[in-house]
Amino acid sequence: MKSKRRLLKESRLYLIVDKKISGRRPISDIVDKIKYCGIDLIQLRDKESKKEDILKEAFILQKLLLHTKTLFIVNDYLDVAKIVGSDGLHLGQLDTSIELARGILGPDKIIGVSCHNLKQALAAQKRGADYIGIGPIFPTPTKPEIKKGIGLSLIKELRAKIKIPFFVIGNVNPNSIDKILLFGAKRLAICRAILQAKDISLAAKYFYNKLH
Repeated sequence: MKSKRRLLKESRLYLIVDKKISGRRPISDIVDKIKYCGIDLIQLRDKESKKEDILKEAFILQKLLLHTKTLFIVNDYLDVAKIVGSDGLHLGQLDTSIELARGILGPDKIIGVSCHNLKQALAAQKRGADYIGIGPIFPTPTKPEIKKGIGLSLIKELRAKIKIPFFVIGNVNPNSIDKILLFGAKRLAICRAILQAKDISLAAKYFYNKLH
């Protein structure tokens, strides 16, 4: 199988599976249903459950994705990523430092960082992040603390100055995707538009086809 970084470089579609957003649908059922629908990375994000439950969920997802080409990323929890042996870890601006995470996880693991402007993106790149999640491009209920989207024009700046993969996030849906792609985005991170779709497999394939 290709190396993790090779898979990351070729990636286009990133799904964030968030227990709060998925509602009654078990995350493991969602992942099992769409693991062959063209999604390149799947991130487990759970900011509400007990650590013990998050760890159990992470083990299940790790097993489901083990023999696929889909990279499994754990959000926030460095210890969970280390214990389950996920492909990588995603950090927020106020989370564990990239350097500490790299020291604990090792050089082969993927580390991503959420950024909200060019300055943060450049800093993450300089400090050794493997990829960046940039957004929210548009206002989204998933990030209520950020009242306004950062806007589409930033995409062109990132394309000129950021050499590592970056995924555009923030209310990416069938109504906004064409605008985002028009500004030069090549990679998208999606949550609600897939998790809350009536047919999640069909929704995943829709975004896959838009990016290829």
